[in-house]
Amino acid sequence: MRHQRHIERHQLPYYLKVFNSVTDKPMGYLGNVSLDGLLMISQLPMLVGGRFDMRLKIPGQDGKLQFIDFSGTCQWCREDVTPGSFDSGFSLVAPPAEYVELVDALRRYFSFRRQVESV
Repeated sequence: MRHQRHIERHQLPYYLKVFNSVTDKPMGYLGNVSLDGLLMISQLPMLVGGRFDMRLKIPGQDGKLQFIDFSGTCQWCREDVTPGSFDSGFSLVAPPAEYVELVDALRRYFSFRRQVESV
């Protein structure tokens, strides 16, 4: 029986590009994120079991790009419902604090939580 993971993820299709941190070439787009991993949508299939050095380029408050570098191991890869696209699931190897902060910021931004008014 196949083990299914249940991790809270936040969908982000085609907004944030993922780059190879060594070559700075685009790898794909973030599909969703969690504290332990991510889903990447790419035009080429990823090598399952391969470890990849990745980079996210996030706009900073000062207008400059902030780089978030991390490593991930591809756990699975399959063809996306969109022809010519592939979905790949990555587990992250010791994600840096900046990645954790990004996941938290995205969770806050995309969550629909009722604001409690203070009296």
